[in-house]
Amino acid sequence: MRLLVVEDEKRIADFLTRGLQSAGYAVDFAHTGNDAIERVHATEYDLVILDLGLPDVDGLQVLQKIKNRKTIPPVLILSARDSVDDRVKGLEQGADDYLVKPFAFVELLARARVLLRRGQPTPEKLQVGDLTLDCIRRKVTRSNESIELAPKEFSILEYMMRNRGRPLSRTMIVEHVWDMDYDGLTNIVDVYIRHLRSKIDDKFVTKMIHTVRGIGYMLDIPEMHSYASGVDAGTA
Repeated sequence: MRLLVVEDEKRIADFLTRGLQSAGYAVDFAHTGNDAIERVHATEYDLVILDLGLPDVDGLQVLQKIKNRKTIPPVLILSARDSVDDRVKGLEQGADDYLVKPFAFVELLARARVLLRRGQPTPEKLQVGDLTLDCIRRKVTRSNESIELAPKEFSILEYMMRNRGRPLSRTMIVEHVWDMDYDGLTNIVDVYIRHLRSKIDDKFVTKMIHTVRGIGYMLDIPEMHSYASGVDAGTA
């Protein structure tokens, strides 16, 4: 997922960027309102974290520009303007949440996760090759054969199918499926990936769940060039 941080104070922007990247997100940074507007129109962001006190354009004007787009990312206002009237004004003009400075990063991260979950589209079905996942009925089939999955296995598979061809770190999987921080000591992701492989891949010639060395896992239909760039099938 790609986030845009709009913040003119370099110290705060660097702090936010490092923290969000450590949590597994791709992060872009804009230090002016005009830069933010250009970036939002050029890139599809999953979330915008917006300071109101920008050097060139008031943050609420930036918010209006964002909300005028056809595809609207959720916006979390992060501002030193702490009066009730300021918070109400921001929310009434289209912000999805409002967090006052100074703030605890863990709270910002929790609020960001809520907005990201809320903003994710939920198509009725996902399909990769002969693998189909029915999001509404919560059923999985491969080559028209029904596959029974436990709730967490289903959630991991859905997350991987939504991100087909994108390497997902263990941190990203844990934070998405379990909504908790990954301490690097547990092998819970590897255990569940082995379970998924036994159900999704073991009976079939074409393997879809791949280990990406040094990163984590990826779901896709394999191509010969993939294996030359650090992607392996079959082992967790």
